[in-house]
Amino acid sequence: MRRVPLGSAKPAAAVPVLLVVLPGVLLLDLAGIAEPLRVANECALAAGVTPPFQLSAVAPGVEQTSSLALRIAGCAPLPPTLPGDEATPAWVIVVGTASKAPVTAAERDTGRAAVIDWLQHCVQPALAAGRARLWTVCSGALTAAAAGLFDGRQCTTHHELIDTLRQLRPQAHVLDNRIYVIDGPVASSAGITAGIDLALAAIQQHCGDDLAARVARELVVYWRRAGADPQLSPLLEHRNHLHSAVHRVQDAVLADPAADWSLPRLAAQAHVSPRHLRRLFQQHAGINPLRYVQQLRVALARQWLQQGRFTLEQVAERVGFASARQLRAAWKQQADDLPGAWRRSAKR
Repeated sequence: MRRVPLGSAKPAAAVPVLLVVLPGVLLLDLAGIAEPLRVANECALAAGVTPPFQLSAVAPGVEQTSSLALRIAGCAPLPPTLPGDEATPAWVIVVGTASKAPVTAAERDTGRAAVIDWLQHCVQPALAAGRARLWTVCSGALTAAAAGLFDGRQCTTHHELIDTLRQLRPQAHVLDNRIYVIDGPVASSAGITAGIDLALAAIQQHCGDDLAARVARELVVYWRRAGADPQLSPLLEHRNHLHSAVHRVQDAVLADPAADWSLPRLAAQAHVSPRHLRRLFQQHAGINPLRYVQQLRVALARQWLQQGRFTLEQVAERVGFASARQLRAAWKQQADDLPGAWRRSAKR
């Protein structure tokens, strides 16, 4: 099987992913964050790469009633210890519930109490030891907050629940108007379809840009640039077309953005002449190929900068600019701000 580049971050072992299913679970919350991870496994297999995630559902009971009155069966019990270690931390994903789900108040309260106790006594120590990461979707943030897992950290939730989250846990730094927020090993999303954005961000961080883009294309969704940015990402912009040669060039640039992408080298990826490639890009993608490369590099730079782990010079080198100065110039052509100001605003 021909191996296809899937970014620089190739995990050595599959990440154990525990999907926490509460009584009255909102099915779209659950599927929204779980399906991208499943599709990532399929895309990795198709490319000859080991699937990066091992998914399982855990719950306070073997069956749970969902928001649509469908029973989710086969859930494993909440484990006394988490799989994974410091090298490959387990991902614990707490999804939201529907306020009008067909479950009794007693069933809802008993299940939620069991999950909160488990989060406090099993997940919290693992987070502190670096053996786990926590993800929440929609009202799942309320459950995690009740367990104290957001204390001293930034977090968010569905816009209708922001005030509730603030009142429930004043020790948490609650941010509104965010798609998702990642603060160290803890991440939260606004809910429902925002769980897809969070899943794509998680795939990008763990597996690289190429696999995340493949998953987004497979799901036919837009990949947002960052949790703090409401605009749609250029990572999938100019890709709403069906021309295989242009897609081939775009895939190659995304897989190795730091390469020397001259027009002749881009044309070689499409097996056409440079002149013909310019015509194809204008006709099908609506942009000049070299301009596309520059826009993609700036979009990737935004993602690396938001992580806060690299200097501007390091980010510029990673995405293919000769210097931070060149990155600033390209950034200024696409936005009204500059990288430093954008990174400061993204942290607020």
